[in-house]
Amino acid sequence: MGEPSGIGPEVAVAAFHHFNGRVGSHPLRLVGDANVFYACGIEDGQPLINTQQLSSKREPGKPDPTNASAVIDAIKLSVEMAVDGVAAAVVTAPIHKSVLNEAGFAFPGHTEFLAHLTGARRAVMMLASDKLRVVPLTIHMPVAEVPKAISKQAVFDTGEIILTALRRDFGILNPRLAVAGLNPHAGEDGMLGGEDASVIAPAVAALAARGFHVRGPLPADTMFHEEARKNYDAALCMYHDQALIPIKTLSFWDGVNVTLGLSIVRTSPDHGTALDIAGTGKADPRSMIAAIQMAADISDSRADARTR
Repeated sequence: MGEPSGIGPEVAVAAFHHFNGRVGSHPLRLVGDANVFYACGIEDGQPLINTQQLSSKREPGKPDPTNASAVIDAIKLSVEMAVDGVAAAVVTAPIHKSVLNEAGFAFPGHTEFLAHLTGARRAVMMLASDKLRVVPLTIHMPVAEVPKAISKQAVFDTGEIILTALRRDFGILNPRLAVAGLNPHAGEDGMLGGEDASVIAPAVAALAARGFHVRGPLPADTMFHEEARKNYDAALCMYHDQALIPIKTLSFWDGVNVTLGLSIVRTSPDHGTALDIAGTGKADPRSMIAAIQMAADISDSRADARTR
């Protein structure tokens, strides 16, 4: 369901209709307060999993912190179903982080909450489309705090998770990873910052020593043009905007957020709650449609990997 006052329920219902309630071998279920989905055009009798009801009436564009527990309940139930094997994957609609935070939610976003619910050692946020896959090493933190959050171990662990997922979830037998530098020109031999040589380069070397195909640190300003993208299957970037600007430029309407490192399959559309257009009929469901399709594809790829 996501934030009920945003476009999440609307695009979920639109995507449900797009797939006629099924994607491949997977039946679709809408999870959340049934009244929210009814208000967004789902018909009575359609496959719904009704969770905790909203405390306050849904008003498009006007989120209410008293409804936070219903938002969280829908996420928790969906994850429980996936962990138990009842569901093949979870596709989450956008949440409104500041509203949940105001209500006492202890996590900065979906990724961290999902890691907590599944007991994952490290959850990694990938943004993916048919043009580009990117991962930000650091996610929701001020830019001023980024350099001290980058360590050799963090780069190594995240790179390993990405490369493993490219094989298992995307079916790429010999995945290639490009690693961006932190500083302009990847530090320019230390003239523009020392983190690239002292932290990122040793992590890349350690990954290469494990037999992975990995290059870096590379200047971020030359990594994302068409010719450069042919040389890797995913890019590990050092901070949020370094990763998200290129993919939202290339794939604004069909990018998908994929959480790597979990025991379950989880995707979401690559957009926010869009409160300004909620309830107006202007919400575009393409990213939600892509997220559902990718969740089904990854689930099938994992199943194939288990039988090989």
